[in-house]
Amino acid sequence: MAQSEAADGRPHREYVMDVRIIEEESAEDRSYRFEAPEHEGTTFADPADAELYADVYFDVNGFAEAGTGERGVPPVIIQAGRDTLAAYFLTHDTIDEHWVGSFMGVQPGKVLRYASRVRDRAENIRTRVVAEGFDRR
Repeated sequence: MAQSEAADGRPHREYVMDVRIIEEESAEDRSYRFEAPEHEGTTFADPADAELYADVYFDVNGFAEAGTGERGVPPVIIQAGRDTLAAYFLTHDTIDEHWVGSFMGVQPGKVLRYASRVRDRAENIRTRVVAEGFDRR
């Protein structure tokens, strides 16, 4: 990720450890680019998807999608457990809680609870990073 790429957009949300979501606007549409050190970055049409992606990123202490292909899942996400995998799937614009529920054999409501757990853990991690002085800003 090149930090200079963000010059074309404005911060949507900034997190600890130099992780952020940049809002980019063109004549055709608006998008939200997730950026983190040593991550190639990825763009979302929906800011909620970008924010959930950031939560997954913090939940697993970072990951890279390079080499996983369009439909692949980084191994660290699979190893993290069902809730993290469900949340990761939900960040894809063609996947919803019904698809994830069918894939995992659970009700859509449980998929949403999985995502909520990931969000809560990520927020806890970010709070601890600040409290313990590990943020590099």
